[in-house]
Amino acid sequence: MKFVHIADMHLDRAFTSLSDKGVMGDLRRLEQRKVFKKIIEYIKENNVDYLFISGDLYEHDYVKQTTIEYINELFKEIENVKVFISAGNHDPKVKNSYYNKFNWNSNVKIFETFIEKVEEPDCNIYGYSFDDFYCNSCGIENFNIVDEGKPNILVIHGNLDGSQKDDKPYNPISGRVLEEKGFNYVALGHIHKSNYNLSLAQKIIYPGSTVSLGFDEPGKHGMIVGEIKDTLKLEFVPLDDEVFTRRELNVDNLNSKEELIEKINSLEIMPNEYVEIILMGARNFEIDKYDLLKYILNERIIKIKDETKIAVELEKIANENTLRGLFVKEMLEKLENTEEDKKEIIEKAIEIGLNALE
Repeated sequence: MKFVHIADMHLDRAFTSLSDKGVMGDLRRLEQRKVFKKIIEYIKENNVDYLFISGDLYEHDYVKQTTIEYINELFKEIENVKVFISAGNHDPKVKNSYYNKFNWNSNVKIFETFIEKVEEPDCNIYGYSFDDFYCNSCGIENFNIVDEGKPNILVIHGNLDGSQKDDKPYNPISGRVLEEKGFNYVALGHIHKSNYNLSLAQKIIYPGSTVSLGFDEPGKHGMIVGEIKDTLKLEFVPLDDEVFTRRELNVDNLNSKEELIEKINSLEIMPNEYVEIILMGARNFEIDKYDLLKYILNERIIKIKDETKIAVELEKIANENTLRGLFVKEMLEKLENTEEDKKEIIEKAIEIGLNALE
């Protein structure tokens, strides 16, 4: 038997935190569809028997019915392939979910909200769906395989070796327990970084998110292709043509916004890169990252992050017997008593104040 294992596509994701350029969300959603189509074409061309989708296929809060219809039409193109879906925390099988209210094609099986077994001629397939946006336990520790005469596969969304004490539990599962249960393959979803390693004899696998969902998901993204005969053979197949990269740029020796814009526009960027520029060092002028984006020529630069510091010795200024010294002293006291995530606002206020007092 031959299978494809994917997870965490997050179709119709809002991408609100990904870019300072509004068009990025639309482009990435189109690329998600393109990659899903590529998966179906691979399945058709390579005689795949099963497609396992281990949760977060779509975003419950944002998905459109037209997207569900698009997915289902693609499933119709692989009528002879059995599609097994385990709902996750972003697409839980709640009462009003499309998993419940949509008429899916006959080759699609969406698992129930308990561990369910489906017997196929060449294997047994087990699965579990979230019934809410969080899950304390799927009950796998109380489950045992009965039929060991053919391969047994588990399709599930969950946090491998996660803690049940987490404030927001996402079905914590013990790797030791999964090993003891004796599954021939465990098709996991939830973690967006693949744990596949060619040099290891693995059978409990996260394929990672099918496409990169942002700058915190670098590297290759794709699917796992597996085959079970006498042994388990696995291969990671990259699918996402786009790469998210971060570039650090030091501003120590730059003295104006114009110089910074020229520096950014001179960067060499590959056609398949989406780039986040991280500004570092000590700044000698006020930086407005949103204003900078207006002057960036390369559309592949989609985000700017400012991690610079003011290029002045604030402690030294605070000791001055001047108006600006009194101002800086008072602001530094506020900075010391401010929560970490709000310190940037105080720092910016100091910079604007110093410019006004020059």
